[in-house]
Amino acid sequence: MDESDEGVIERLQLREAGFLKRAAVLLFHPAPDRFVMEAYVKIGYFRGSELLYQDVIEGDLFTQVDRTMDLLYTKYTKALISYDGVYRVETFPVPCEAMREAVINAIIHRDYASPTTIQIRVYDDQIAIWNAVQLPSEWAADQLAGELSSNPYNPRIAYAFFRAGMIEAWGRGIRRIAEMCKEAGNPAPEWKLQSSGDGLWLRFPFSAAYQAADSATTPKTSQEQEKTREKTREKILALITADSSITTAELANRLGITAKGVEWQIGRLKKMGVLKRIGPAKGGHWKGPCQASTWRRSLVALRPFMVKLGCGGGPSSKPPPSCTVRRGANFMLWT
Repeated sequence: MDESDEGVIERLQLREAGFLKRAAVLLFHPAPDRFVMEAYVKIGYFRGSELLYQDVIEGDLFTQVDRTMDLLYTKYTKALISYDGVYRVETFPVPCEAMREAVINAIIHRDYASPTTIQIRVYDDQIAIWNAVQLPSEWAADQLAGELSSNPYNPRIAYAFFRAGMIEAWGRGIRRIAEMCKEAGNPAPEWKLQSSGDGLWLRFPFSAAYQAADSATTPKTSQEQEKTREKTREKILALITADSSITTAELANRLGITAKGVEWQIGRLKKMGVLKRIGPAKGGHWKGPCQASTWRRSLVALRPFMVKLGCGGGPSSKPPPSCTVRRGANFMLWT
């Protein structure tokens, strides 16, 4: 573009009485939040009510659009991969063009006098966008996807985006979002006006097919993995309590895991002082908890398991009446 900066400012009508308008700062300043409160976008990934991680996207409004889209489709969502012949096909939970239209809409129509920034919340089953808006009095949230005239809240910002070729300026943006989601086989997006009337929610529900495929390929979190391991250890102890001569191969077969997996779990139980092997691999047997000096610590670690067996599990020095105590030179076991 050969036009000078002054020429662009004049063409976009971003000066008044010799002073730059606020829209000029938002559109072209690298740090508009220095002059306009909360002039940035926040993205967060939530699981339930817990925020797992987040990003703040700063810069001029054009940069905010590009960086928001880049983060949404490289960090916050993932594509399901399929193949059409030899061609790789990526399917995201929300069509990229629909999301881009929504992000641009939020940035153009935001009430920049509001102290609250644009928020994009990503969940396992949906993406929700909140924006501070002031809808025309004759508009309602359930009418937004219908036929409406173009009535931008920030006309100078909208005009700059129009001249950049990023919007049509026909008032069809929201309708196009709904159409693109329908064409992709996604559930219809939902618009809901905040009860106070100064904020608008846009929700993109993920399709059931995407959620099912995503859950099948999503690895468990470390917390979920540890819970699974704890349950496996409880099952091992229950099987050993029922048959102290059970072999590693038999444990693996009963639990449906590999022999190496059983050996790893048994190693953990030995380190906890909960389990001890007496004799060789063939002909030996299991005993535990081991070491009389550590039985209190072992019992605390085994509390959930002991409760399941009906043996209490409290760290008192005396066992519950329903349990039998067997003592040896180097172990004490409640059964």
